[in-house]
Amino acid sequence: MRAITLESVPSTPAVAEVDTPRPEAGEVLVKVAAASLNGIDVSTAAGYLQGLMEHRFPLVLGKDFAGTVEGLGEGVEGFAVGDAVFGVVMRSYLGAGSLAEYVTAPAGHGVAPIPAGLEVADAAALGVAGATAVDSLNAVALAEGETVLISGAAGGVGSLAVQLAAARGAKVIATARPGTQTDFVTGLTGAEVHVVDFTGDLHAQVRRIAPDGVDAVLHLAGDGAQLAELVRPGGRIASTTGLTQDAVKGPDVTVHTIMADPTAPTLTALAEQVVSGALRVPVTASYPLEKATEAFAAFGASTPGKIAIACS
Repeated sequence: MRAITLESVPSTPAVAEVDTPRPEAGEVLVKVAAASLNGIDVSTAAGYLQGLMEHRFPLVLGKDFAGTVEGLGEGVEGFAVGDAVFGVVMRSYLGAGSLAEYVTAPAGHGVAPIPAGLEVADAAALGVAGATAVDSLNAVALAEGETVLISGAAGGVGSLAVQLAAARGAKVIATARPGTQTDFVTGLTGAEVHVVDFTGDLHAQVRRIAPDGVDAVLHLAGDGAQLAELVRPGGRIASTTGLTQDAVKGPDVTVHTIMADPTAPTLTALAEQVVSGALRVPVTASYPLEKATEAFAAFGASTPGKIAIACS
């Protein structure tokens, strides 16, 4: 099968022929219709995860997927051949990813049915970013009327988090570059979003909107210690970029380090919100599998939203 692979790290992802995987016990084999890029794919190619996770070469990249079940491993229940599914590849190692014509995934975790009304391309871009956004908002227990600062709002996670936070009735302050990114963020939701320029005086801009500090921060990008200075006493930070409690001055700000858990209930709830129109998956660019290099270049150029890959 064709797949986007790495022969070593760091290196440039390329399309290559590799063996089609076979489902082991408890796994489903999915013919992948579409997938999407995430930060972990770029970090893997850059070699940043060496020593942190096992790498198996040739390393097939990819976490998100959407497609059709084509095979079942021993003991799989709840899925049948022909089912339309989406999800996230959850493995303890890197190498058996979803940027390919076929992928195997544990049926018991990270896989959910695609409901009627959910486009395949949207399903393929929903898993990692959506679960990360949900888990981050839940970690800070964001409540109606509170003010949240979302740093990295134009990215895949941030663009979903802006919508989910606004739906909770929160006052949203979002960081983005002026121009295309700002226009993208302000168009995500019907609720008012205050966009601030992270290349300028972030402290002054945020303090003008929230003089006493924000209740919570979603640290998806930027300097976490700097962002912590904008949190009111007793406030909370959810960080997807490794910020720890020790890195934050003052004992009155609680830091939650986020490792997203795309459970089937979380994926199902996100899919239902998309179908109902309450949530929009912001796919802004799509590439065929053969143009993987261009897709990764677009990701590196900070293309807003999600980048989808058509795999078949």
